[in-house]
This record gives sequence, structure tokens and C-alpha cells, in this order.
Amino acid sequence: MVTRRRLPRAFFERPTLQVARQVLGQRLVRLEPEGGRLAGLIVEAEAYVGSEDLGCHARAGRTARNASMWGPPGHAYVYFTYGMHWMLNLVTEREGFPAAVLVRALLPTEGVEVMRRRRRGRPERELTDGPAKICQALAIDRELDGHDLCNPDSRLFLEAGPGVPEQAVTTGPRVGLNSVAEPWKSIPWRFQVRPEYIPSLAEEEQTP
Repeated sequence: MVTRRRLPRAFFERPTLQVARQVLGQRLVRLEPEGGRLAGLIVEAEAYVGSEDLGCHARAGRTARNASMWGPPGHAYVYFTYGMHWMLNLVTEREGFPAAVLVRALLPTEGVEVMRRRRRGRPERELTDGPAKICQALAIDRELDGHDLCNPDSRLFLEAGPGVPEQAVTTGPRVGLNSVAEPWKSIPWRFQVRPEYIPSLAEEEQTP
């Protein structure tokens, strides 16, 4: 049953690993300036927790780039990387403690044609199967850094989706941390919906 209930701040105020797991199957929504709506179910996410986590941007302390990560939970932390890509993170835990969940992949459900245009005609399976692709498809950039996802007037937010049962979830090392020291390089803080479960998740999302 599709609902339109926005996730409250309490969802993000919890420990980051809990949020990274529970965000799977929730709906990320981006409202277009002209009134359109783009959305997808989150099917992959990674946790980054505190300044001791050597895979986390907070390891270098608070900077202009990562300031949003230190802010209130339920805000967006959007950063630029490799000189070409934007990445969307969901700030978690308490204000003053740097932690966030990187949204790594979506199952597109609404506004697919708009996403396809922005992704230059890529097939649906490639529209949002990476964090940079998500930001390109949903037009997320620095303008949304620090955006309050829980404000009733927000243009970027999360809605309650169908959720994902435990047997449909896998965990593993975070992506792209090849030069990071252990245990942070291999710590299993990446949560992913099993590929074979995604068709049933899509079907459940379309149930009236």
C-alpha cells in the first residue's frame, strides 16, 4: 500500500547504523520547481559515524565542506567529489556529532522519464544505481546542502515506503575506501537490498 507519510526527525535521530538499515525501502522524493515529483525507493546505503571513522569526512574535523554533517539530524549533507559528482547523505544522531548515511542506490518509481532525460537516455536499471547518478537524475547539488528534510515545505524529503525484511538485506564493506586503514576499510557498514528481492519491492510499491 503506497503511503505519502513523510519520515519525522525522530527517524534520523537514532544511531547511524540503525538508520542505514531502516532507510532501505523508504522513498526518497524530490519536488521539481514546476510541480513535478521524482521518487525512488532506497535500495543501498552506507553509514559514516564520527571523527574516529577513517572512512568518514569528519576524520579531518569540521570544515566548510562537511559542516552540514555536524548539524541537526534530518538534514541533507551534499558534497562534491572527483571534481564532477554530487553525493547525497542523510544527517543522523545528535547535533554536534558528525554522522550520516550515504544514499547509494534507488529503485526509480516516479518521474522516470525526467530521470532518463537527465541521465541522457540511460536504461532504467542504470538511472539511479550509484550515488552520483541519483544526484544527477534528481537534480541534487550544493543548493540542497543543509536542506531540512523534515520541514513540511521541503523540496527533498523521505516518505515511508514498504520497508525491507531482514532476509532481503545484505551487508558488506563500504565502497571506494581502498586507501583507508583497517578496520574502517572492511567494516560492514554498507546495507543493500538483495537483487532478487527488488522486483517484489517494486510490485509492492505499485500496489494501490
